[in-house]
Amino acid sequence: MVMQRIYLDNAASTPVADEVIQEMLPYLKQQFGNPSSIHYFGRETTRAIQLARKRVAALIGAARPSEITFTSGGTEADNLAIKGGAERMRSTLQRDHVITSYLEHDAVIEPCLDLERLGYRLTFLPVSPDGTIRPSDLKEALTPRTALVSVMLANNEVGTIQPVKELAALAHAAGALFHTDAVQAAGKIPVDVQDLGVDMLSMSSHKINGPKGVGALYVRHGLEILPLIHGGGQESALRSGTENVHGIVGFGKACELAAARLPERQKQVTELRNHLIKRVLAEIPHSRLNGSSGSNSSRLPGNAHFTFFGVNGEDLIIKLDENGIAASTGSACSVKKQKPSHVLKAMGFSYEEITGSLRLSLSWQNTREEVDRAVDVLAQVVHELRSLSPFKSKYT
Repeated sequence: MVMQRIYLDNAASTPVADEVIQEMLPYLKQQFGNPSSIHYFGRETTRAIQLARKRVAALIGAARPSEITFTSGGTEADNLAIKGGAERMRSTLQRDHVITSYLEHDAVIEPCLDLERLGYRLTFLPVSPDGTIRPSDLKEALTPRTALVSVMLANNEVGTIQPVKELAALAHAAGALFHTDAVQAAGKIPVDVQDLGVDMLSMSSHKINGPKGVGALYVRHGLEILPLIHGGGQESALRSGTENVHGIVGFGKACELAAARLPERQKQVTELRNHLIKRVLAEIPHSRLNGSSGSNSSRLPGNAHFTFFGVNGEDLIIKLDENGIAASTGSACSVKKQKPSHVLKAMGFSYEEITGSLRLSLSWQNTREEVDRAVDVLAQVVHELRSLSPFKSKYT
């Protein structure tokens, strides 16, 4: 009998929606023209890109489609925002201070560290035990030389939603730009760039049932940042290179679908997540929910992050996979590096707490039956691993 596999790693990637695939197919076959060409084939692909730009802008409440620049993904969007924004501020206003947090994805932390190597002063904001950035800490860190603040909208590991609107207002009061990585948030919770007051916002297609290899950066109208890639001047000279037409088309369709179905899906996934959390905490001893334990609005709908004491997280992932359950210990981009989570470390976790962590991330495509089976398997696997642990008397 074939094992029925259950996918609970939707924070890492999501399956491409059927409607998205159908929208992409013509641009892999008949409509193959280069958007820079002025003949019919080029005009058709240009038209498709502009429609996708409108759909992406609509998902995040951007006032103009021209505020959307397509990239190869969230990582490139983060790099473009951070380096392009900081370098513009240094060249025009002699500001050379960048602020970020230890909650960020490596796609934000690494370009910030690169700026530090180029002579910028870099400040990391402290993190509360529930994974929140406190506005008071940002206010204290801002200086007259601060060029850019980058704080993610929602954390990819523990799912905590940050007070970005308040943080952005503080940055602007100090004359600094504000960027947020919304890769995990866009399409999952309501996101309105005008209400948030951010200058730049990063997105990724494959987190919302679109294709991999495409993302976008929102740049507020009137703000000029420096490009990272030079060449043919595509994307209003902010991101040169022939556009990934079929990927962009698919991303646009994924945004349209996410916008149309967001309220019902957010409610559905939140209820499913709450059911998962309730069962795990009730049925698996010595387990703890990490991140915000407050209202539903302070955690991403699909995120459930736990620590299971007396268990190694990587062993847990392997055993779950053997039983047909796909899960993660945290960021998929960091797992293969075999390094402890810098996010959990910043939240004050001990080594035992970090290594015993597990992230289960749900989507609207998961069912209650899948969640119930996953919890049954998880309880069994945790019990088995603890029985083999040198600390079994403490946790069994």
